[in-house]
Amino acid sequence: MFPFYLVSAVYAVGLGNVLYFALTQAYAIRMLAIEEYGRVIHEFDPYFNYRATEYLWQHGWYKFRTWFDHQSWYPLGRPVGTTIYPGMQVSSVLIKKYVLPSWSINDICCFVPAWFGVLATLATAFLAYECSVGMHNNKNFSSEADSSSSKIKKKSTSSEATTTTTTTHNSNDPQDFTCILNHIPIVSHIYQATLVPIWNYLVQKWIDKMGAPYGLLGVYGSDGSTEYATPALEAAIVTALVMSMVPAHLMRSVGGGYDNESIAVFAMTFTFYAWVRSLRGWDQPNYGWAVVSGLAYFYMVAAWGGYVFVLNLIGVHASVLVAMGRYTKKLYVSYTLFYVIGTFLAIQVPVVGWTPLKSLEQMGPLLAFVIFQLLEVCQVLLRRSKKSGRETTRTDWYKVHLQVFGAAAVVAALVIAMLNAQGYFGPISSRVRGLFVKHTKTGNPLVDSVAEHQPANAGAYEQYLTKHVVEWCPLGLAFVAMFQLHDASSFLVVYGLAAYFFSNKMVRLILLTAPIASVLTGIFLSHVWCWGLTALLGRRPSLQSFFSMGSSTSSSTTPKKKKKKTEESSTTTTTTTT
Repeated sequence: MFPFYLVSAVYAVGLGNVLYFALTQAYAIRMLAIEEYGRVIHEFDPYFNYRATEYLWQHGWYKFRTWFDHQSWYPLGRPVGTTIYPGMQVSSVLIKKYVLPSWSINDICCFVPAWFGVLATLATAFLAYECSVGMHNNKNFSSEADSSSSKIKKKSTSSEATTTTTTTHNSNDPQDFTCILNHIPIVSHIYQATLVPIWNYLVQKWIDKMGAPYGLLGVYGSDGSTEYATPALEAAIVTALVMSMVPAHLMRSVGGGYDNESIAVFAMTFTFYAWVRSLRGWDQPNYGWAVVSGLAYFYMVAAWGGYVFVLNLIGVHASVLVAMGRYTKKLYVSYTLFYVIGTFLAIQVPVVGWTPLKSLEQMGPLLAFVIFQLLEVCQVLLRRSKKSGRETTRTDWYKVHLQVFGAAAVVAALVIAMLNAQGYFGPISSRVRGLFVKHTKTGNPLVDSVAEHQPANAGAYEQYLTKHVVEWCPLGLAFVAMFQLHDASSFLVVYGLAAYFFSNKMVRLILLTAPIASVLTGIFLSHVWCWGLTALLGRRPSLQSFFSMGSSTSSSTTPKKKKKKTEESSTTTTTTTT
């Protein structure tokens, strides 16, 4: 038979071709309108955006900011420069100036949705890849990550002696997967005492009956070896296939549909990717990716008013990680740099101004930022106490946190009372208010009269996400939560629940579910695919196998029979990872 690294090489080439097919088809589908009707702008809002882009190209940024368009909202007119999100116009002008100077503004505006539709497809694939990178470090498939100390302990049996080894990991190392039930008080004890032993018993019975795991351990847990690496690449490629043609994204990225959402989906997904990428590894901060996440968020702010969703979602995810006991220096640096850089740059957008620091709908992320600073102050005080030679107890931990947060609460109450008396805080917008009250009771007739502000129904999800994606993405969500949870992938759980809640309240927000539905579907289908491959070949083709150049090749592609599990002896081997 062929060496296994050659099988892996052919497999990798095949995956590359599938990704190329997904991207080319994403572009071809979005170009159908241009091929049918020519290079024309469709609908009212896209044509207004085209006029704004044309004005920016002809008169420059300064005049654009102060432009009062008498033809808009006639006869009242409109101050365009300070009432629109200019990211799409600026992007088109930069493409015209530096990339395609021979093209007309009209042609560029027609093609921008298709170009950014492909970029959004690729960014969503990156998000799926990053949230799938990791390893099953515990044979019980329930590896517990103690992020407060950044040490993960793994026990293995040995009949001879007890040894201890220490391995140092850098920020690019993957994290261990865990189960969400491990982070719920009381439930975690029940889970470890009942569900884990039952699962291990069923797996052992499966192996005894079938004579081999047939890919079962390769999907749900293993010793962390390369042949059992998670199918992150496969998840990314399947995600790209789904995202390239899911109607919820397609309807906002068709050629000629020059609207804000056509580039905002790319800005949103790339911001999410940069955020979860900054969370890779154990406790080493990823400064570069944290900065990139802040810059990507700035682009999102400039592109679309939906930036409020992005900001709050990342703030909620960071807070959830703290609640799960996974606060680390890495998380502190990532969120701090994201918020500081993103908010500072967002303030520079004319239509936004000081809204991030005044609007009630953006106070949550600001509160999370303040709490992160207080947590880090507590960590610094505890480290100083430890360096002085004094052993810190749990009582000391509570005392420090109560003192710091108590003092901060008093100061915050005084500041909030003073600012509120001066009318500093702005009200919640009508659209956001419409997410929590019936669409006919927001108080804004313009908002209440729009059909797309009504609640969604089951038919809307099947129409915009397709029936199969609606059926598969909940399975992907459950799989991530139960078997594939770490700092990065936990973002998918938060994103999935939030997107479903808000899209169910307002049908136009189904657009926000396109990326997460594609990612969860990609993760589920990739695991099914790789389970089948592992069952057939005994191991899954991977890039590691190819780069090893046959160091662990096997001339047979039939699975080897696995020996029965030996009983644990009195002595154990303990491996500690720092």
